[in-house]
Amino acid sequence: MQGKITLFLFLLFINFTIQAQVKQVKAFRTQHSIKIDGILNEPEWTAAEAATNFIITQPEFGLPASKNTVVKIIYDNSAIYIAAYLYDDPKLIRRQFTLRDGEQRQDVDVFAVSFDTYHDGQNAFMFSVTAANVQSDAKLSGNNTFNNGVDYNWDAVWDSHVSIVADGWIVEMKIPYMSLRFAKKEVQEWGINFYRSIRRLNESSYWNKVSPTVSGLVNQFGLLTGLESLEPPLRLSFLPYISAGYSTVPTATGTIQNAIHNGGMDVKYGVNESFTLDMTLVPDFGQTLSDNVILNLSPYEVQFAENRPFFTEGTELFNKAGIFYSRRVGKTPRLYDSINQLATDSGYTILQNPSLTQLYNATKFSGRTRHNLGIGIFNGITAPMYAGLKDKSGQLHRIETEPLSNYNIIVLDQALANRSSITFTNANVLRRGGDKMANVSVVDFSLFDKENKYNLQSKAAFSTVGGLFAHNGFKLKNSFGKVSGLWQWNIMNNIESDQYDPNDLGFLKAPNEVSYFGSVSYNQYKPGKRYNFKVYRFSINYQNLYKPYAFSSLNYNASFLKVFKNFYDISLEVSGSPIWSNDYFELRMPGTKLKRVPYAFAGIFGSSDSRRKFFFNYGVGYASAYDYKDAIPYSVVSGGIRYRFNNQFTLSLNSKKEFDAGEFGWSHFDAVTNAPVIGQRRVERMDNVLNVIYNFQARMNLIVRVRHYWSKVHYVKMFNVNNEGYFQDLERPLEPGYDDNFNALNVDAFYTWDFRLGSRLIVAWKNAIGPDVTIDGTQYNKYINNLIQSFSSPLSNQISAKFIYFIDYNQLKKNRLIQM
Repeated sequence: MQGKITLFLFLLFINFTIQAQVKQVKAFRTQHSIKIDGILNEPEWTAAEAATNFIITQPEFGLPASKNTVVKIIYDNSAIYIAAYLYDDPKLIRRQFTLRDGEQRQDVDVFAVSFDTYHDGQNAFMFSVTAANVQSDAKLSGNNTFNNGVDYNWDAVWDSHVSIVADGWIVEMKIPYMSLRFAKKEVQEWGINFYRSIRRLNESSYWNKVSPTVSGLVNQFGLLTGLESLEPPLRLSFLPYISAGYSTVPTATGTIQNAIHNGGMDVKYGVNESFTLDMTLVPDFGQTLSDNVILNLSPYEVQFAENRPFFTEGTELFNKAGIFYSRRVGKTPRLYDSINQLATDSGYTILQNPSLTQLYNATKFSGRTRHNLGIGIFNGITAPMYAGLKDKSGQLHRIETEPLSNYNIIVLDQALANRSSITFTNANVLRRGGDKMANVSVVDFSLFDKENKYNLQSKAAFSTVGGLFAHNGFKLKNSFGKVSGLWQWNIMNNIESDQYDPNDLGFLKAPNEVSYFGSVSYNQYKPGKRYNFKVYRFSINYQNLYKPYAFSSLNYNASFLKVFKNFYDISLEVSGSPIWSNDYFELRMPGTKLKRVPYAFAGIFGSSDSRRKFFFNYGVGYASAYDYKDAIPYSVVSGGIRYRFNNQFTLSLNSKKEFDAGEFGWSHFDAVTNAPVIGQRRVERMDNVLNVIYNFQARMNLIVRVRHYWSKVHYVKMFNVNNEGYFQDLERPLEPGYDDNFNALNVDAFYTWDFRLGSRLIVAWKNAIGPDVTIDGTQYNKYINNLIQSFSSPLSNQISAKFIYFIDYNQLKKNRLIQM
């Protein structure tokens, strides 16, 4: 009996030791061409070393994968080749067509390979292929927790093919070196990992184990050896485009009609193995998704997502310091709204008033040295923009709405041992004509211990703005926490001076803050009888004004997430503020404050199993103020449904409704005293988004997105505010004219065909409610009536087509030699 126990313990120890080791696989060099056809008939595939024995990450970490996977690697001087044999019952393989980079939460099996080419445990390139041969690619960045730091906005040019065989499916991939960056060395050693998702089982597995309770993803890779004497060809490619179209925009003074005709080119040049230069000349971004415009009642600017490809691809290095908001480049001209108001007030006719600033050119230079120093340089130049108007006498006027501007950002990022790093970032903006210049410099570092359990981060930033209202400011941020294990916690302090201003190229809602933050979480990823994993979190945030130093707010948040065995999930949230807080920004006047009522919020959210044809999500929340006799509740209801008719056609609808019967906020300034006046208002908001996606094949799809947003504001009381911020006993007569009924309607349709590697045809139709349309909130006081009126109102229309053709210099040179 004792001998059996000893043998058991010995085998257990051997198993633990094997799993604790970092796996290695050796690449096989070939002198022959590999045909990417999903058929592994080249003799090199037989000779290459195999990577096997995948380990489950979810739903139950540490177990062997339920299905066998065999991966092999071949390389030559032009590319690296991957072959994966994924054993399975071919009748059970999930093969839904999806958008590129769109396989998440869809019904499709996936294989992926990721390369940490600098072997720093922080940065990697990921390439994935679904069983329907739909590609995805992403950049993985380092100092992020599990499941974060994956940037799907990056797109590369590479080839793949999938075949279904009697005992599974085969993936064959060719990844040119032009899609990778690596240091120049005689012998290369890269971090590498392979990933497989079996969708019907909701099983995710990696070749080298990836624990969900360990901070980071790239640092859990295996090792790729055998890469020697790489001599990649010149990395030079061109992406010329032409576009044409027509647009009409109805305004209060007439319809503006424009013919669209553009041409330009993107150039990608590999300076060497490590660095790449990307340039775009006279780009056209007309085929991007419309912004989710809202009625903004807050004193803060609304931040929109970036949808322009050049500004989303490969910008993770520029975003590291948090001072690069790329929407500043090519933004709406600053006098755009003033021109519209001038036309309304004075009866001018607008002949042209561009809503976006034209980008002359933009350049990105980025990469890493052999010593893991990341260097990034971005520069963009925008054209001066002009509005054309005609007055009542017929005289023409030309007004500059945005000056010629230059935007620049420089990043130096030194990767250190144990996932640590130190980074310097500088952003500056120069404008013609003496307009304000701006500069921001940031130094930040992140340090991890050898066991990858604890992390210390610190950031110091300094901003300076020139011009008529010149000012300087600073930001200091420090945090320390336990980032791995079942129990994780973090403490943080953030200081922003009253004059800190990164907003010429960055985004900050408001400075003048001193805050203290703490959080703790319990992450149970070992499945129980009724669940796969569950997470508990609690955080508290105490905030003060920096100048003068004074209390602002105290907030808490507690949440619980549980994923059940049937892969339904539910989360509970409780948050609020237990004491009266001070809002120093709502009244739009320096030196004033508004007292905010203590409140509590409770909500329940969840979703069904996303593998099913019919998928739904839901959310219900309720909040109520207390310690105030007129406390009135807030409620939110959200939900969505998605139905997959077949492997090609999917329809989804997402809806959110908010109702706040007692929102207190700034209304206007008193006409006599110029003191701020606030109102108690009833606010209703509805946001509905319908998505229709039809995938004709792996690289051809049609997307139709319809969004209608409605917000109705009705003031029921108005108040003056005293020096202490209180208003309850200072009610004043209700003034009319401040109610609002805002509608935003956008219909975006895109037909996209990737007809060859890197080349694309896009046909776009964009339809939106006219900028001067106002829907009467008294006559149309219900959502359905507003929806009908939105479609019945004058609508702007734009239809355009864009043809993009990818040219690889090496292929062009090869074709010329063959012709000769």
